[in-house]
Parts: sequence; C-alpha cells; structure tokens
Amino acid sequence: MAKHCLLLCSLFLLATTAAYGGRLGGWQPISSSDPHVKAIGRFAVHTHNATLEFDSVLKAERQVVSGYKYRLVLAAVDGGEGRTKHYQAIVYEKGWNHKLLSFKPLLKSF
Repeated sequence: MAKHCLLLCSLFLLATTAAYGGRLGGWQPISSSDPHVKAIGRFAVHTHNATLEFDSVLKAERQVVSGYKYRLVLAAVDGGEGRTKHYQAIVYEKGWNHKLLSFKPLLKSF
C-alpha cells in the first residue's frame, strides 16, 4: 500500500511540474489582453496613484502561490505631464482580495 501511495504522489508531482513548464511556483507568461489581467492592471495603477490613468498591460506573468501573484508591465498616462510612462507592478490575488505589493517606474521604454 505504501508503495502505491508513493508512486501516486510521484506521478502527481511529475504531472504538476510538467504542467508548469518544469518550474513549479515560477513565473509563467500569460495573455496581457485577458480582461481579468487588465482589471488587475487598472487596480494597480489606481491603488498606487490616482493621478495616473491606466492605458494598457504590455506584458503579464503569473506565479502560483497560496493564491496568485501577477507581475505586470503597464503603460499609464501621467496626468501632470500628459506623457505615457511604463511601470512594473506586482499584485497578490487570493479569492476576491487584491493587494498591491510593488509599483515602480521603468527607466527604459518597453
């Protein structure tokens, strides 16, 4: 019985690792045009600074944790300058709860 349990656990771990591209818990690219990803981008911009206006998600990655972490490269218009700038945001999501973990400007254009 113990051998069967060990075999099943090993197969599960192998299948799970393969499903995540061999990097269990690593960052995986996701679609930046997904409406849910765009909503998370809007949340990040608004939470960080109400004077920024969300424009788009340029790049998106997701990490499976006890929930999800999203690492997004965002374009947002600076209300004071009227210029579009790029930012990297990391948002934690668990159920309906969201938390902005980091938001920083990117120095080079994406």
